[in-house]
Amino acid sequence: MSGTETTMLNALPHPVIMVDDRGTIVSANDAAQAFFQASATMLARYPLKHFIPFGSPLLPLIEQVLERGASVNEYRVDIGTPRNGGERVVDIYAAPVSDMPGAVVLMLQERTMADKMDRQLTHRGAARSVTGLAAMLAHEIKNPLSGIRGAAQLLEQSADDDDRALTRLITEEADRIVKLVDRMEVFSDERPIERDPVNIHAVLEHVKRLAQSGFARHIRMVEEYDPSLPPVYANRDQLIQVFLNLVKNAAEALADTPDAEIVLTTAFRPGVRLSVPGTRDRVSLPLEFCVRDNGPGVPEDLYPYLFDPFITTKTNGTGLGLALVAKIIGDHGGVIECDSQPRRTIFRILMPAFNEKSVDA
Repeated sequence: MSGTETTMLNALPHPVIMVDDRGTIVSANDAAQAFFQASATMLARYPLKHFIPFGSPLLPLIEQVLERGASVNEYRVDIGTPRNGGERVVDIYAAPVSDMPGAVVLMLQERTMADKMDRQLTHRGAARSVTGLAAMLAHEIKNPLSGIRGAAQLLEQSADDDDRALTRLITEEADRIVKLVDRMEVFSDERPIERDPVNIHAVLEHVKRLAQSGFARHIRMVEEYDPSLPPVYANRDQLIQVFLNLVKNAAEALADTPDAEIVLTTAFRPGVRLSVPGTRDRVSLPLEFCVRDNGPGVPEDLYPYLFDPFITTKTNGTGLGLALVAKIIGDHGGVIECDSQPRRTIFRILMPAFNEKSVDA
């Protein structure tokens, strides 16, 4: 490795190591030496298995990379040992080295998808709290509101013009609150999702037509699709709801952007796997669907709470849209994440593909 390449690797904040065909660490950047709390010389004396827990999925992952001859990503892997400070949950990005048969490069990245999965569980917990609140509101608020609305309509019949405006205001506000409660009641729907193999491109095309005929009429929409994508095992109507919400949010964020653009992308990522919380199982989420915009980005103080209920920057917003999106994707066994910076905000959804076992599950 040249001096320039070494300097470049050492500049990376993430641990990067190269393992040869004997499982020995032959190269490690500065971040890797700090991560494993050992010098490059010490790391080279022992095989990789000496520095990771017994039975770690990292070793089978390396074998998978060599068998496939392609890169593989695996999320939320604990490779912590007493030697490197206990629990260390990382995302692993592994790739073969083309000019060194049997060699594999590994990059370990802490606090990425693992954190996103933790946030996803938090979102589900928050959604459950909204579930209880919705059930209470339906009983304690909707019933009295119907009485208030009926009384206002009766008063309107005998009111003069000035008072009639007030009775209409009462009626309209009662209707608005009922609509809010109705939206929250979606969270309390625990019935099994009716799912079928769904063509995601047909869903996105439908969403695009709706958007361009209304709220995104003056925004350029671009499609970057993988035409060979297999079906997703999902509820079509709920997917439309998800993407309509994401595209509408993007359009609203682009209100003051002169060259406003929304990009819809689909891709197949066969190497994307993550753990099922509470078990040792790992599931494959190879279908990636993204909504990208070139707006100003998500405010930094809002970013950690983006999918929590009642979080919004909109003047008249309820803050339930993204919370509902997170619930729907979570109910489908998928993950939603957001990467945001000025001029490039991406909402990325990872979901399982349809297969015959999906129907039996």
